[in-house]
Amino acid sequence: MSAPHVPRILLTGATGYIGGRLLPELVAAGYRVRCLARQPEYLRPRVPAGVDVFGGDVRDPVALASALAGVDVAYYLVHSMSRGHDFAREDRLAAETFAAAARAAGVTRIVYLGGLGHGAELSPHLASRQEVGRILRQSGTEVLEFRASIIIGSGSLSYEMIRALIHKLPVMVIPRWVKTLAQPIAIEDEIAYLVAAADVTTGGSVILEIGGADRVSYLDIMREYARRHGLVRFYLPVPLLTLRLSSLWLGLVTPLYARVGRALIESVRNETVVHDDRALRLIPLRPRGMAEAIARAEENEDRAFAATRWSDAVASGGASRSWAGVRFGTRIVDSRSVEVSADTRAAFAPIRRIGGRTGWYCGNALWRVRGALDRLAGGVGMRRGRRDPDQLLPGDTVDFWRVEAMEPDRMLRLVAEMRLPGRAWLQFDVQSITTGARITQTAIFDPVGLWGLVYWYMLYPVHHRVFEGMLRSIARATVGLQE
Repeated sequence: MSAPHVPRILLTGATGYIGGRLLPELVAAGYRVRCLARQPEYLRPRVPAGVDVFGGDVRDPVALASALAGVDVAYYLVHSMSRGHDFAREDRLAAETFAAAARAAGVTRIVYLGGLGHGAELSPHLASRQEVGRILRQSGTEVLEFRASIIIGSGSLSYEMIRALIHKLPVMVIPRWVKTLAQPIAIEDEIAYLVAAADVTTGGSVILEIGGADRVSYLDIMREYARRHGLVRFYLPVPLLTLRLSSLWLGLVTPLYARVGRALIESVRNETVVHDDRALRLIPLRPRGMAEAIARAEENEDRAFAATRWSDAVASGGASRSWAGVRFGTRIVDSRSVEVSADTRAAFAPIRRIGGRTGWYCGNALWRVRGALDRLAGGVGMRRGRRDPDQLLPGDTVDFWRVEAMEPDRMLRLVAEMRLPGRAWLQFDVQSITTGARITQTAIFDPVGLWGLVYWYMLYPVHHRVFEGMLRSIARATVGLQE
């Protein structure tokens, strides 16, 4: 008897929030998976063993033909919201190209994650997501389209916006849209649906509406989050606050989401509740309720944050740039990169020697002053140094830092153990590129209360100068090792 056929899967969007979590689950389920990425050199070091990564864009027919060859199921998890006002046109062109390539390659099923919403007056964002589903179905290839409401999970856009608003604003003006009903779904349940989509029997193209167990509003979610954290928040109804003004206000309060968040805000005028329960009948899954989804997000928050490479979020904005001091939810991130003409081993060598007798490559006197102040405050100061001047292992001390994670020649993440009004990390990533290596240095600060914010912004000019100088000096040290 021949072995059962194991579907070969192509996953697009593997560097995104959903795709990045879906990939290991598909592999764990036993599927043969390959990925399509615009920057394959960035994705390859992070995929599970046995996963092939193809370079290319979903709008490139040649790249698609190669990536889709021999594929049974293709996951289409890309969108163009970060590209600006023409996102609907960009999404339309990409879907048309992908649909034609899938049909030509003989793909038996496309799995697509769209947006939940009903009626003729959909927001531009929701209308575009549903148009993409129609384009994929018109190709003649079987399409399983999930339409989802708000996703609740550590790192998700909606959850992080709510988290930021609750922690920052003791008094909030609330427009009418915060009372619009939604059916939020936990990220774990979303991923479980997507995994099941690989081989569930549907009898043809189908649209499945998915949501959690509760129908609630954004206001309900904010109240539940505040309740869980013991925070008293006051909500002042302002019926005349338009969606446009709401999006501008959101951009001021949560800068990271100023562009994508506006599209989201325009969508909240539409109820996103499940009208059709076919998903529950086809797939044996009973999604969590809103309170449990929030609890799960909080449980996973630190683990997910530690596993997340912040360069993913930087890359999602389009062209490379320096995100100095941009706030991600309540965390503040200062990330910058430099390219060097060296391999990853040489580029990582100065990083693994940081601290101790080697020093910090810039402002060593300032680091010593900071250590002295830390000792005066009862902290560990700089006296611990390093176990070994050349090698590091997880758990090692590096002055007033500790190695939280270490991947040889790829990544070093230090967690601060000095006295701070919050939590802090310093991470270095080294990535192979055509011309050598790219070194990314990221400082992350998770402030506690007002004093945490005052601390960061009061010292920001010093941080900026020191972090910039560190990266330049590390780059110079790398070049020196190559000579």
